[in-house]
Amino acid sequence: MVPYYQDEYVTLYCGDCREIVPTLGKFDLLLTDPPYGVDFKGKATKSHKGNGGYISNDSDIGVSVVKQCLDVCDRGIVFTGNRLLHDYPKPRDIGCVYCPAGVGTGRWGFICFHAILFYGKRPGGPTSPSSFISHSVSPSNGHPCPKPINWMTWAVTIGSRSPHETILDPFAGSGTTGVAAKLLNRKCTLIEKEEKYCEIAARRLSQGVLPLWEKEVE
Repeated sequence: MVPYYQDEYVTLYCGDCREIVPTLGKFDLLLTDPPYGVDFKGKATKSHKGNGGYISNDSDIGVSVVKQCLDVCDRGIVFTGNRLLHDYPKPRDIGCVYCPAGVGTGRWGFICFHAILFYGKRPGGPTSPSSFISHSVSPSNGHPCPKPINWMTWAVTIGSRSPHETILDPFAGSGTTGVAAKLLNRKCTLIEKEEKYCEIAARRLSQGVLPLWEKEVE
């Protein structure tokens, strides 16, 4: 399959990850942010009501794809929506991103806890927390819900200890995992079904260094 984008560190494929993953071989780390809240109608926080609240039809494609990818990855870090948390394969450990301002509206109030599922054995290195606090806001890049770059550089750092290790993200979105991997000299394979998001990811990845608009907003 011909990559949509490729450089020294990152390879991006445009297509259905369920069909592409079996053709790629083995990876060291699964690092992904599967789709959830796909019908969300406007972001709400503790200080902002949004423009429609949430719709409960969360996508469950992430569950099946994560199961598939764990078969070809030694370990995994998965940022998942809280309402599907218990549908995923049982993790080895659970961490979180604590967002005091809230990351949306839940059924019992504002969601401030963003779960992280850990699979496999954490690679060697100094012990550090498996959770962190964040006030970061992702800069607008054309994707509806990009993760802050510092979230993904944190995940690459604790999940991959060697530049020789490889990373897989089957839900690439705007390519934040790839940007983080490239910043930390890791090989990364991205898959994204929507071509419009592949174009955003390719544009970001083609930057020689992290551009100013990628910087986290506090």
